[in-house]
Amino acid sequence: MEQGNKAPRTAPSPPEKCTDPYLRCAFNGAAQTALGVSGSALLAHSPQGCEYLVNNAFTSQECDYMETVTLCTKLCVDEIVHGGEDLLARTIREAKELPISALFVLSACGPEIVGDDINAVCETLQPEVKFRLVPIECAGFRGSQYDGIDIALDTILKRLVQGSGKKIPDSVCLIAPHANANPTWTADLAWVKQVLTRLGIRIVATLTHRTPLSEIERAASAETSLLLSHDAGQKAADYLSDAYGIEQICRGIPLPIGMTNTQRWLTALGERFDVLSTAEDMVAEGERMVTATCRRKWPMARFLYRTPAAIIADATIGIPLVRFVTEEMEMTPELIALYTSQRPVRELLEQELKSLNLSPRIAYGTDVYRTRSSLLEVQPRVVFGSTIERHAARGLPVAYIVEVVRLMRLFRMINREYFGYTGILNLFECVQNEWIIGWRSKERRYEAKW
Repeated sequence: MEQGNKAPRTAPSPPEKCTDPYLRCAFNGAAQTALGVSGSALLAHSPQGCEYLVNNAFTSQECDYMETVTLCTKLCVDEIVHGGEDLLARTIREAKELPISALFVLSACGPEIVGDDINAVCETLQPEVKFRLVPIECAGFRGSQYDGIDIALDTILKRLVQGSGKKIPDSVCLIAPHANANPTWTADLAWVKQVLTRLGIRIVATLTHRTPLSEIERAASAETSLLLSHDAGQKAADYLSDAYGIEQICRGIPLPIGMTNTQRWLTALGERFDVLSTAEDMVAEGERMVTATCRRKWPMARFLYRTPAAIIADATIGIPLVRFVTEEMEMTPELIALYTSQRPVRELLEQELKSLNLSPRIAYGTDVYRTRSSLLEVQPRVVFGSTIERHAARGLPVAYIVEVVRLMRLFRMINREYFGYTGILNLFECVQNEWIIGWRSKERRYEAKW
């Protein structure tokens, strides 16, 4: 065909749907876990692009850049094709003078595909360095960030915990507080620690947030474990139970968001450690504080009675929000979309829905496309979710998007918990602010006198 007779080229038609996930890859989750160990450093055996996932994890753990070191082998084409073990070894040797207790070596997709053996490299170089070398095979293709958290916790426990040791009475090991879509989850962790201190329960280790290596080494001396996530960490709790006889407590109870969940959670702790009267005092004090505050502040919840609502979040926040939205807000959950789909997540959610006599539409392992399709079908008036839902709901009859999980449009400089009684007020405030913003005039109806 002659040049002038060629048919015009047409642009390819856009895809009918987008399956953008809410979760990052396993490499990110493992980095988030490793960066929770204080006095250590992280070496990403990866291309430079994957280092951005480490930076995201660095921010999530609220690491101090003056105290925490991150390194990267910055693999290029030659290393990805022919292997990068020599570059990894050279990078570790260059870091040998760092004043750290451990160096976590994380492998990304490329090195694992070509067969780089980070375990062998670390074993060979261990005698040359003063700190512990902890290799973690956590390529992004191994799963979501929650899978990466489980992989990293498994490696940390098996490599760093030292012996069973003598059990410390009335003690606990906290697990996976960082597997949490609350952007200020450290405030939830702080609330848990305050509660345990008041109940006279000693915290042996926190896996992981600002956790020194010495805490991890003596984790086996804990009498109990307390899992602070419904999305990751259960495998770590099971391992501690099987290997060291550490009893998991508060299992099968939604995390303490809302009046009922907080009361159940505190009561379970009080009964297990024989401090029920103290726990009951905390419940009574907290409920009085919330009630008195609401009488003075008049939250806008009264205008949303029986309003159809949707909850799009991780299971850690999403499952306990179901009861909060139903009982405290007196809305009707019509859609629940969770980022994960493990069997314990399904069982816990089904248990809550049966208890509340609810039958909403449910989407497990949701992505952005499924979320928008579900919102279009259900058409709730209020959505508890993130900035992503604010964009996904454009053109839909959704009146209010209450941003309670990351990503959030409004950055929070001060950490604010969702757990406990102050957490109830923080969630009320999120709803109230969205209500006020929704009623703001879109037009300027007056002129200034000056």
